[in-house]
Parts: sequence; structure tokens; C-alpha cells
Amino acid sequence: MINILNNKSVAVTPHHLATKAATEVLKEGANAIEAAIVGATVISVVYPHMNSLGGDNFWLIYDAKNKSLNGLNASGKSGERATIQYYKNLGYSKIPFRGYLACNTVPGAVSGLQKAYEYSKTKLNGTKSFSYLFEKAISYAQNGFPVTKSQEEYTNENITSLKIFKGFKETFLNQEGLPYKEKELFKQPILAKTLELIAQKGATEFYSGKIANKIVSEIQANGGILTLDDFENHTANWINPIKGFYRDFTVYNLPPNTQGFASILILQILNNFDFTKIEEGSTDYYHLLIEACKQAFIIRDKYLTDPDFYDIPLDYILSKEHANLLAKNISLEKTADFNYQLEPKGDTVWLGFSDEMGNAVSLIQSTYHEFGSGIIPEDTGITLQNRGCFFSLDENHPNKLEPQKRTFHTLNPAMLFKNNKPYLIYGTMGGEGQPQTQATIVTRIVDYNYDVQNAINAPRYLYGRAWGETENDVKFESRVPVSILEELKKRGHLIKTVEKFSNLMGHAGAIQIDPKTDTKQVAADIRSDGNPINKETSL
Repeated sequence: MINILNNKSVAVTPHHLATKAATEVLKEGANAIEAAIVGATVISVVYPHMNSLGGDNFWLIYDAKNKSLNGLNASGKSGERATIQYYKNLGYSKIPFRGYLACNTVPGAVSGLQKAYEYSKTKLNGTKSFSYLFEKAISYAQNGFPVTKSQEEYTNENITSLKIFKGFKETFLNQEGLPYKEKELFKQPILAKTLELIAQKGATEFYSGKIANKIVSEIQANGGILTLDDFENHTANWINPIKGFYRDFTVYNLPPNTQGFASILILQILNNFDFTKIEEGSTDYYHLLIEACKQAFIIRDKYLTDPDFYDIPLDYILSKEHANLLAKNISLEKTADFNYQLEPKGDTVWLGFSDEMGNAVSLIQSTYHEFGSGIIPEDTGITLQNRGCFFSLDENHPNKLEPQKRTFHTLNPAMLFKNNKPYLIYGTMGGEGQPQTQATIVTRIVDYNYDVQNAINAPRYLYGRAWGETENDVKFESRVPVSILEELKKRGHLIKTVEKFSNLMGHAGAIQIDPKTDTKQVAADIRSDGNPINKETSL
């Protein structure tokens, strides 16, 4: 479904209750940031397997009044005790991806909400109180909401490895020790109390108050490494977005420690190919997208980590000359071999907002794996992320574990500008699939004039090697014609097919704004539980 409206406020998220809550506050005259806070808090409650305020978030915020685009990095740093030797002394060659040792970075999401709210008040004349913006989330946590099919499926997939953790068992399993079923009422009263504290006292309560003490006490009692100092010293940071160019558009994303430069680089590589001579959905189309992704990922994996710890030559990486050189590595006749480990299907949400004043927000929030570390400290209801398990224990790796360092982050919210104004606000969940999906959506809209809903719903692919697999392959949704897949095989691609609308492809969303009329098209992914609603919709 596409919602098309003129000069109105819009919201899109991968869960209809979060979209509805954000839309309601827009209807009251809230700005895009205020709506984003509502959406982000509600979705942390109603999509608990996909994100949590115990994770991180990243923001792109367009300020229409000041005509500025601002980036906000609300990812947490590793603890002061986080060292390679610490894990090696415990016998680990890799950081565990579940449990207390996986909780080695401070959750940054709450600091992002606070920082964005302060910007709203001082720059955008925001009128809503911080506590008011939490009311819907608190209500859903206290009174419950229907479990999604997605939550039931992901709980079933992870129950064996996660039921050993007391907090997970008490939160996500029923009295019989089984996952809640789709449409059953799911309540989180403990989380409701935590949200009330944050709403009343702000981020300070999370980083230096009772909540921080509860989290740190449990982590340290179970051999974890985060300290109260780690929490108290945490802050979200305003950062300058990075940009590139695709056709006649300017592409914006976030700099390292995010993989935003990879998303831009893919499009700049594709700039070297004339898509007017290539049919969308053809063998050449998919081949070029996959090969451009490979070239960008080689560069990304060579450099991406916290730029405070490693020199990342961004100016060169995003230069036209560099993209041209990488494009020359692509053969139309055969695939290039690139061996790397794909992040498993993960737990992330993307949210988009645009208000009547022209302000816009592209926001992404995550705990890395579904249910993050699996740790929910007692009397908090907060699921802690395991983003820090992405650090390497190899001393020679650019993303090696070091104290007070931000890890390589897959999260990267995006915007496409035309005539110095937002044209497309977009993003997706999906870990390493994010740059791939972003490129696919942009090419379909820019090169083939797809409307946003069809661009998102059309068949997608995912390149990489999932955990437990021995070879890189390209997973295609089964709607792609067999003849196309056979041609790709002849060029050397290892092809696998998955269901018609697969969760592996991520949950994308977008808002497209006509630069002449301000007409807005809004689309949520058919693969998600989202439903875009505009503020004129009867609720």
C-alpha cells in the first residue's frame, strides 16, 4: 500500500503500532524528531526481538528551518576493561555472541533519544515534553500488545540457546516455558517501570541512576566487564554526514564507525554503468549490483572501525576517481571471487519521518542479533545488545577489541537529496544486507522510475556467506525467474533461492518527496509488520 498526500506529516516503521503512535503525535502538531522518539520507544516495546533501548541507534536529521543535515551517533563504546587479553585468558578466540561477555559495549540508544530531543527543543521549537513522548511505549509495555508472527518465529529459533538466561526466560517465555504465539497478548510490566523512570528523569537515569546500577551489578556478578564509569562517561555525538553522488542526486549517510561509506560507494561504482541500456530485473542488472557490492565490501572490510583508533581515508574512498577504478574491476561476463562472512539475519529496525515544516528523520536502531546478548538484567526489562561481539580478537585486525572503542557498525540510515532538499528518506534492517538493499531501492526509483512501494516489494537478493555455510552464495527470492538465475550461474554466481518474500532480505522503508509539489509517497516493506499511515488517516 502507498500513502500519497500533499504537504502532510508522515511516518513509516516496520511495525504498524509504532507507525500509528508516531502518526498520532504528528497529528497533534509534533515535529519529525518528536515523532521519531515516539516511534523508536514504541517499537522497542512491540518489536522486542528486533531492537531494544539496550542497544544503539543512529540518526540523520534534516532541519528545514536551518537547511542543515545533521548526523547523530548514539552507539556505545567498549568498556574500560575490554581487552583482547581478557578474553584470551578465558580461552576465547572469538567474543561470545550471547551472554554476559557479549555485553561489552555501553547501550547508546537512550542517549540518542535524549540528544535528539534536546535538538528538537532548541532548534525546531518542539513543544512536547520528554515524558509525553514515552507514554505510548509505556502503555504498550504495561497493557500489552498482540505478538507478531515474527516474534513467535524468532523466539522459537533461539529458545534453545537463550532459555538458559533467567531474564530471557521470564520475559519471552510463558508459564509453560514456551514462546508466546502470534496474536497472544504480550505484556512487559517491568520494562514499563523502567521506561517510566527514563521518561521522568531522562537519560541520566539510564547512565548514572538506578537503571545503570542494576545493569552493571548483574553484568559484573556474572563475569562481565562493563563498569559504572563506562556508563557515566558515555555520550552520543553529533557528527557530520558523509555524501556521494548518484546520477543527479546527492547521497547522504553516516561516517565510520558505520558502514555508510560502503552504501555510498556502491552507488558511485554503479554511476559508471548506463542503466538506460540495462533492463531492471535482468541478468546484467543483478550481476552489476552484486559485483558493485563486492568491490565496496572489500574496501569497507579493509578500513571500517572507530576512526579515533584507525586512519580511514574517507576523502579518497568516496572520490569519483576511486569509484571509477573499482568499476573497472567488474566484468560483465563473470563474477569476482570475494570470500567473507556475512552477518546473520539480525535484529534491527529502520524508521522514517517527515513533518509539515519539511523536517525529516532517518533513524535506525538495533541490538545486533535477534534478542541481542539474551541478557535482561533483573528488574529492568531491558534486553542488552551484543554489538561488541563484532570486535575481533586478532591484534592485526582494524576492528580489533580495545578499551573505550566503538565497533564496526552495520547500521546506516540514508537520505537522497535533489536540489539541496530531501527527495528520498530510506533505510532497512539486515546487517550486511543494508547497503545491498539500499542500492537496489535507489536504482529502481532513480533509474527505472519505480514508485517507492514497488521498489521495496520487488524481488531482492542477498550476497554473502551465512553462519555455518562454507561458501559465499547469492540468495534470491523465488520470484526471480529461473532463466535469470541460470544465466547468473553461468557467470559464476553460486545461487540459492528462498521464499517469495523472505525476512533474510530485511525490512526496508522509504518516504519519497516530490521536490516541486511536496507530495509524499510512503512505503513499508511487505516483508515486515509495518504499515505507513499519514496524519489524516482515521485511526
